[in-house]
Amino acid sequence: MAFDPSIFKAYDVRGIYPTQLDATVARAIGQAFVAEVEPKTVAVGHDVRASGPELYEALIDGLTAAGANVIKIGGISTEQLYFAVAHFGYDSGICVTASHNPGEYNGFKMVKKGSEPISGNSGLEAIRDRVERLMATPVTASVKGEISEQDAFPAYKEFILSFIDTSKLKPMTVVTNANFGYQGQFAARVLESLPITLSQLNAEPDGTFPKGRPDPFVPENRDEFVAKIKAEQPDFGVAWDADADRAFFATGDGIFLEAYYMNAILAQALLAKQPGEKVIYDVRYTWAVIDAVTAAGGEPIPCRVGSSFIKQALREHNALFCGESSGHYYFRDYFYCDTGMLPFLLILELLSTTGKTLNELAGDLLSKYVVSGEINRTVEDSAAIIEQLKAKYADATTIDETDRLTIEYNRDWRFNVRTSNTEPLLRLNVEANSQQLMQAKRDELLALIGGNA
Repeated sequence: MAFDPSIFKAYDVRGIYPTQLDATVARAIGQAFVAEVEPKTVAVGHDVRASGPELYEALIDGLTAAGANVIKIGGISTEQLYFAVAHFGYDSGICVTASHNPGEYNGFKMVKKGSEPISGNSGLEAIRDRVERLMATPVTASVKGEISEQDAFPAYKEFILSFIDTSKLKPMTVVTNANFGYQGQFAARVLESLPITLSQLNAEPDGTFPKGRPDPFVPENRDEFVAKIKAEQPDFGVAWDADADRAFFATGDGIFLEAYYMNAILAQALLAKQPGEKVIYDVRYTWAVIDAVTAAGGEPIPCRVGSSFIKQALREHNALFCGESSGHYYFRDYFYCDTGMLPFLLILELLSTTGKTLNELAGDLLSKYVVSGEINRTVEDSAAIIEQLKAKYADATTIDETDRLTIEYNRDWRFNVRTSNTEPLLRLNVEANSQQLMQAKRDELLALIGGNA
């Protein structure tokens, strides 16, 4: 097949199987990875997707043909790939995954030593540029790399549980939605022998994703999860995307919480244990996190949206934590990486030690910091629209271009509008101090932006 360079995105590789990404492309990507990164060892795993095993084996064939040794860690969550590379000291790692994309997609997330990300500006484009010629003329190293296998889960479980005091956990029931990924099984194994009862939804791994796109960030994908919570009245609910590098929470009475509010809750909980630390926040929504971090004695630091920017900022500032509004939670002590399991465990601990419900912890945040949720519009000229918005709101208290355009009017209302790093979209987020004002400004902005939903 002809190589389609568009499968190389800002942070990873994603394409439709088998029209854009097949075994031939996977093998060439493995060879290009070795040529560019020059690793001696590469840890390789895959998520639940039906095409995963084929691409996994082809990738490994390319890596070993180019001379790298491969440690096969099998079916995993992406966070376990990050753990294995950093914890065991491997030179690099690749997870075969397309994250929350529909089942016909697959791809690769790549890291260097220490699980430092490989993204567009740190090697991914160079790997892309090597792939086409390696498809035409594959290389064979003088000494082919060796293959070994490792079960990383026992060490991962011990490590992830070390973040909380398990002796303080009180009996709780949690509704979970693994969206047919492996995380339902992993969560049960992490929590076995602890006083937590899981009422699981879509926990049986199925890489065809029979209920559609495995992404709790999409509002229409939340209904089944919320309905189960309302029916069962657990202590709270947690949902993961297919590769479990994101987590989303709901209160015990079925209120789905924007990740923004969880960012503030988790930041305060972490700062209570490690006061005075720095916390990174993305510019989509800000006030709740700024206030929570400041009240807890921490230092809030803004950052552009996107995993590579956030991981770079975490390292640069040696920051404790970042919660991204898309549901990624990054921790310095988890190798500056995102994990969907750790925020879940921290909430279990927080509810146990405070005696509060998640609804009580979130209540003031929901009423004080009102947000629109991310709204996407397909438009013909996003740059021109952003310039029009900048001119329209030139009288704003704050005009910031850290990430495209952020406009603020004191603590009354604000918005951020930016182009997507992974899709041809304009993304809008609005925050205000009341529901009425948020809705009015949201509708005003959407009328100015136009485009298609």
